[in-house]
Amino acid sequence: MLLELDCGNTLIKWRLLDRENRVRDRDMAPDLVELQRLLGGQEREITGCRLVSVRSPDETQVVVDQLTSWLKLHPEVARSGTHLAGVTNGYLDPQRLGMDRWLALVAGYHLCRKACVIIDLGTAVTVDFVDVDGQHLGGYIAPGSKLLRGGLKRHTRLIRYDDQPKSNLEIPQPGRSTAEAVEFGCDLMLSGFVREQLRIAHQVLGSSLVVILTGGDAERMAELLPDGCHIITDLVFQGLALACPMEFN
Repeated sequence: MLLELDCGNTLIKWRLLDRENRVRDRDMAPDLVELQRLLGGQEREITGCRLVSVRSPDETQVVVDQLTSWLKLHPEVARSGTHLAGVTNGYLDPQRLGMDRWLALVAGYHLCRKACVIIDLGTAVTVDFVDVDGQHLGGYIAPGSKLLRGGLKRHTRLIRYDDQPKSNLEIPQPGRSTAEAVEFGCDLMLSGFVREQLRIAHQVLGSSLVVILTGGDAERMAELLPDGCHIITDLVFQGLALACPMEFN
């Protein structure tokens, strides 16, 4: 089996692939100790490992060393660059583009081979534009839903609540409690940002573009967008496979 890791700042997303590239298992773990527990002995079947990390080089090296010692094999690590799978990095300093974001936009273009906008709706919202020739044009970064709500609670003394009412994103309504006011307001900020990205994308890329959503809030935001947008949950892992192709032994 092949072990894939997406090492974020606080959590490690992982999945196991069998010889037919089918996902056999997946989860998230705070560290490799918990990952080993979650695997429950399946590591004996692992013949390859690849990873992407947004951590510092020193922190990433610690993870690599631990995996090497544990799995008795050396993991392949995705490295930043200017070109990958037909896509050209659009950052003035390509090394400054986050690896998870780079792999996601490369995978998005690789899947459609058309002008596309990739919107990752996670802790942060990242947006990237890629033209029909695979040129990355840059993008935007904004707080995601959890950061928006957390910022209000952290910096405003009187905003305290436990319940989280569900809002109808298609028909926004004024909140009639602090909880509703915050929840509905943050939803409106996020949905307004996403709609504005599509407006900009059509200006920059033209009308025949592909919209790709990923991340935890992708399905909720898809309800607001025109039919035809694509939700792809494992976009970073698909980019990782392009950056670090591996064959089963």
